[in-house]
Amino acid sequence: MNLIVAVDNHWAIGNKGDLLVRIPNDHKFFREETTGKVVVLGRKTLETFPQGMPLKNRTNIILSSDPDYKVKGAVIAHSIEGLLKELERYESGDVYIIGGESVYRQMLPYCDVAHVTKIDHKYEADSYFPNLDQMDEWKITADSEEQTYFDIAYQFVKYERRTK
Repeated sequence: MNLIVAVDNHWAIGNKGDLLVRIPNDHKFFREETTGKVVVLGRKTLETFPQGMPLKNRTNIILSSDPDYKVKGAVIAHSIEGLLKELERYESGDVYIIGGESVYRQMLPYCDVAHVTKIDHKYEADSYFPNLDQMDEWKITADSEEQTYFDIAYQFVKYERRTK
């Protein structure tokens, strides 16, 4: 399984229920990676999308502990166990964990690839992604040239879990 995330210098991912910054090339990369695939996200992340609707041209699986939670056009999983069972129906390489913080933390042990947009800035934040640079089991296997959007420098970095 894959994770896809944009982080700042301190591995922050959001503040007050929103992204830290919007970078068009990052959104383009996200679309290219996830279109036609399976995206896994939490209820709060879904609520940040336009009209709170699932992403088009993808299978959306929402993780919510609320047994009455329903979303048109999405599959709902009420536990990690239920989510993992649902994910057995799909090719592992086609599954992308897209947030938020709690879903990333719970699903990190099941993922082998992380697509991280590293933004060279420190933002005010209240949600974070685990720092893969401090985890021996993750290694960088690819990275892009540094790019800029106005005065924001960023790069795309691919991490893979080391095989034992």
